Amino acid sequence: MKIAVVGTGYVGLVSGTCFAETGNNVTCIDIDKRKIDKLASGEITIYEPGLEKLFERNLKENRLHFTTSLEEGIKGAEIIFLALPTPPGEDGSADLKYILGVAKDLGGLLKPENYVVIVDKSTVPVGTSEKVVHQILAHALHGVKEGTDFDVVSNPEFLREGVAVDDFMKPDRVVIGTESDKAREVMGRLYAPFVRQGNPVLYMDKRSSELTKYAANSFLAAKITFMNEIARVCELLGADVDMVRRGIGSDSRIGKRFLFPGIGYGGSCFPKDVQALVKSSNEVNYQFKMLESVIEVNEEQKVYLIPKIKKFFNEDLKGRHFAIWGLAFKPNTDDIREAPALYIIKALLEAGATVAAYDPEAMKNVKEIFGDQIRFAESPYDTLVEADALIIATEWNEFRTPDFERLGSLLKEKVIFDGRNLFDLNQIEQLGFYYSSIGRKTIEK
Repeated sequence: MKIAVVGTGYVGLVSGTCFAETGNNVTCIDIDKRKIDKLASGEITIYEPGLEKLFERNLKENRLHFTTSLEEGIKGAEIIFLALPTPPGEDGSADLKYILGVAKDLGGLLKPENYVVIVDKSTVPVGTSEKVVHQILAHALHGVKEGTDFDVVSNPEFLREGVAVDDFMKPDRVVIGTESDKAREVMGRLYAPFVRQGNPVLYMDKRSSELTKYAANSFLAAKITFMNEIARVCELLGADVDMVRRGIGSDSRIGKRFLFPGIGYGGSCFPKDVQALVKSSNEVNYQFKMLESVIEVNEEQKVYLIPKIKKFFNEDLKGRHFAIWGLAFKPNTDDIREAPALYIIKALLEAGATVAAYDPEAMKNVKEIFGDQIRFAESPYDTLVEADALIIATEWNEFRTPDFERLGSLLKEKVIFDGRNLFDLNQIEQLGFYYSSIGRKTIEK
């Protein structure tokens, strides 16, 4: 099949590359010429494990193409994916200007003789598909008709950064929102290679499909937030959140995933999608009280370690120096959007402290924010030199089994504030560290 993907961000590039991997001819379109030139020359623009190999193979096999021209990119396409950003506005609502702008342009390019399915791949509020149809028809220059010459479909993505290639190639489910039999047949052919093991393709109306993505992410955000509140209660009552997590996670009705406490969720999806669902609910005069609380608790959780750090240093951080391990919002990505580490760094700097930080992939992105306000280290151990304490903000695997003897010798004091509960309490106690984590007892030196 000939496919066009408008937008070469995280979702667009992963989607386009994975569709090409199953033999489709894919053209990715973006207005950013610099990015397109890089991609066309074989330079991948995001970090995602497993993606580079597929990208290089399909570029070499001439199944993956890049252009800045919408007209050129959609020529002959059977399916056009809209994988465009929907950033939150000041009021939390999703900004649809990029999607509706492309829809307007498509109106002038679509022609009656070429039936095409236009797919909303971006996470969008309920009713967006209808707005896309309206924009296309309002700016149509060739008299195209919905249902005859084009259909708009909702097909939300459920990709987890760090494992996005596996999620795309072997999806738990594929959600397709359409009332058109013709569009359903086209989308069914497209996704057939991805669901050969029997995972479901769920067909539904467009509005239900659009809401499904927001509902899924909001539920997971609420699950994480619940465990973070349980962790706070554990510290106050003298319980161990790891024991509680195992106790409830073995219940099949609850499940083991998304029960790890920490310093809050971040990234491009959960914060934005929870806010957008609250805003959409408000627009129909419904107050989504539970999600409002999720947002409030998560904002507090991002800096949950700061009061602990201040208490240890007698409420005075001026002149103190801290090492931070991890900057990305989660491991196996360079995405720093809403990353808790950013909030921690900001609070430390405002308190008069200095920071040395290390992350395997995200330092370049963080440098664009903080510049030379903090020092970016060449290794995890390089951050520790003359540091008063180590703060762990992201659970990269390489942080899980450090050389504790070396770690302790480089720090001024053997002090660790762990926002991801990486270390075993018994081990850390035997090693003589002061160790404060989330929802577990504090190990005193």
